[in-house]
Amino acid sequence: MPLLDHFHPPLSQERHWESFHAAWIGSLADALNRTLPPGYFAEEQVHAGPGVEIDVATLEGRAAVVGGSPNGGGTATLTAPAWAPPAPAWTVPAVFADDFEVRVFSSRTGPTLVAAIELVSPGNKDRAEARRAFATKCASYLHEGISLIVIDVVTGRRANLHNEVAELLATGGEVALPGETALYAVAYRPVRREGREEIDGWPATLVVGEQLPVLPLALSGDVSLPVDLEATYTDACRRRRLAHSPGGE
Repeated sequence: MPLLDHFHPPLSQERHWESFHAAWIGSLADALNRTLPPGYFAEEQVHAGPGVEIDVATLEGRAAVVGGSPNGGGTATLTAPAWAPPAPAWTVPAVFADDFEVRVFSSRTGPTLVAAIELVSPGNKDRAEARRAFATKCASYLHEGISLIVIDVVTGRRANLHNEVAELLATGGEVALPGETALYAVAYRPVRREGREEIDGWPATLVVGEQLPVLPLALSGDVSLPVDLEATYTDACRRRRLAHSPGGE
């Protein structure tokens, strides 16, 4: 199913983009739950307010890792999927911040966030402060060692949120997408290699009328899953009866 323009006529006059985003997030979560190793599960989160923030979080249960964090030091009990991502398009130095603060958690909260998928909304790209808030959230995930995929199919606004994330990571010019890139998806993997802290990236340019890529979602430094954006997008289109034409006929 080629990528449709959900933000301009005729489709924007016939369907609400918010509903489609929710359907796509649900398809992504369902697909992940079919392939995640034991000890992991995915949940969709949809927050409707002044803007719509939608993400899908992959969470690791306490029993999945023994003796340490998923990104280092622990002995994992999960079995790695028989799939390896392609070589990253780039690798840049990174600094994962130390936290000198007190955090209080309920022992009943259980799961630990290890990965997230963010589907960009028009509100995320609307104003400078909204763009910075979204980029700060993404950069915070990466600094905490949480893997991330950002997907932007919003055609109505041209701001590039990946470039804002790269700027916060102090690597803007090195990994920035070309200024004319309006639609894109980027997978990020924070890793530690021989004492170095780095972030691997897999960028993909998206084009209306063309198919979507497969991107890696890292559960740990050496365990990743393929996220098939095309298959999940097609599933969401079918669920919203958009499978035949931009107008859904």
